[in-house]
Amino acid sequence: MKVLVTGGAGMIGSTIAHQLVAMDADVTILDAFLEPYGGNPANLEGIENRVHLVRADIRDDMTEYVRGQRVIFNLAGQVSHNDSMTDPFLDLDINYRGHVNVLEACRRENPGARLIHAGSRLQYGRILSNPVNESHPINPLTPYAANKQAAENYYLYCSRVAPRIESVCFRIANPYGPRSQMKHSKYSMICWFIRQAMAGGAITVFGDGSQVRDYIFVDDLAEAMITSGMHSFPTDGPLGHVFNVGCGAGARFIDMANTVVAAVGSGSVEPMDWPADYENVETGDYVTDITAVREALDWSPRVTLDDGIERTVRYYRDHGHKYFSR
Repeated sequence: MKVLVTGGAGMIGSTIAHQLVAMDADVTILDAFLEPYGGNPANLEGIENRVHLVRADIRDDMTEYVRGQRVIFNLAGQVSHNDSMTDPFLDLDINYRGHVNVLEACRRENPGARLIHAGSRLQYGRILSNPVNESHPINPLTPYAANKQAAENYYLYCSRVAPRIESVCFRIANPYGPRSQMKHSKYSMICWFIRQAMAGGAITVFGDGSQVRDYIFVDDLAEAMITSGMHSFPTDGPLGHVFNVGCGAGARFIDMANTVVAAVGSGSVEPMDWPADYENVETGDYVTDITAVREALDWSPRVTLDDGIERTVRYYRDHGHKYFSR
């Protein structure tokens, strides 16, 4: 099976690539290696001679890259919802226009491909009830979330109009795990906390830390996405599919931070009041209802938060120098 993974040198994309190579897929990785988004050649170690690596941007002409691909994991993106508020045009350019660019290239050159989109639980905005299923109202609170939703809408549009493109759009909870960037706190908070704890520093938790989040280990997430790429959906059903994906359980923020410190064996957790001038986009507690994805794909997460954090800590003990110094 020929597969293209855009953003394939990032945490999620490279994990998908490793799993696909183990399945003997013919994998092309496309990544622009833009700072500070997390594309890292170290993420491809062990498979670098078994994949085709292309340094390109999804805003480029994608014609030659989508041609002949059976499944396209379109994961490239601007990753920070905070940065989207300071530079909304960049977020629009990458997270919406870039994805439209890939879709239109497929409609011209490869309408038989199946596309997988990495959306965000932030598309829901303020959470009204938990656990959150796919029928929860959509109310994006940042340009990042708005552009993720706009891109999803375009995937679904392309599934309805000729030539129809089959797509699977995931609204992802908080991902974490090996191969994440470790340079800043704009993406994968668990990994950032691990870096702080490994340096013996203090993990700052604003407020009482009681806010609840759903964290999904990257291997589980990659398995769900790969399964969606290979799954035989009903032929008489829609060509556009939307799934929430997470671990299906919530954890308090302060408990997650304490778990990180315990796993690392150093560092500390320091609660503090919210700064008066802190610009925070708080959506409320979030727990994923994974009923739809479990029933449709026969997939369930296998890695608990405690186990996932332990695995992530072990990875960075061995490989942290490839991430901390960049």
